[in-house]
Amino acid sequence: MKDNEKNGVGRRTLITNMGVATVAGIAVASAPATTQANEQPPQYSKDKWMEALPGDHRVFIDSSTVAGGGSAVRYANNIIVSHIDEYEGKAQDYAMVVCFRHASTPYGYGNAMWEKYGEQINRDPSVLAPASNPMYTANDYSGSNTIPKLLDMGVHFAICKRATRRAAMNIAKATGMPVEEAFAMLVDGAIPNAHFVAAGVLAATRSQEYGYTLLYAE
Repeated sequence: MKDNEKNGVGRRTLITNMGVATVAGIAVASAPATTQANEQPPQYSKDKWMEALPGDHRVFIDSSTVAGGGSAVRYANNIIVSHIDEYEGKAQDYAMVVCFRHASTPYGYGNAMWEKYGEQINRDPSVLAPASNPMYTANDYSGSNTIPKLLDMGVHFAICKRATRRAAMNIAKATGMPVEEAFAMLVDGAIPNAHFVAAGVLAATRSQEYGYTLLYAE
């Protein structure tokens, strides 16, 4: 076989074995991740919470921008409410995870953290030292799609540790508090159903190994 023919076969094989790429704003399901021996990839105790969530339908909504964090909350609400209204389903049918990472990470902190350190953790320059998490109460920004509403539906949240450490460094710089103390404070002050993950991008990719459909929110 000629080299160019071999390359063509190789490319086709690679595409066949790859999961469907994630396109912004579109939910896509990946092919089951496998090792070279056609076995499931190794699983880790840090990821077991994703496997343990009940629900026939599994969705992981990823966000990395301020606007995307708000959209992620709205998407999760719309998916579950539409399932209830149009399919005669219930919220418990879904294992739903909303991921806050990079610039959307501060949505994962509770109101007490925003009240004390809003200026240090906020990543939106248009908002000056907000007194509370913008997605925690119904307002002009969130509308009726709030984090407590998702909590009532059983939604869970993946919060990026790396971005949280950056927020802790900002707090430490402004207050003189040790970084580790500030980091622990942010973790303790997280919203309910929060799972701090090594990195949000890592959790997004691992979620597909546990059968989640991946949706990126802008």
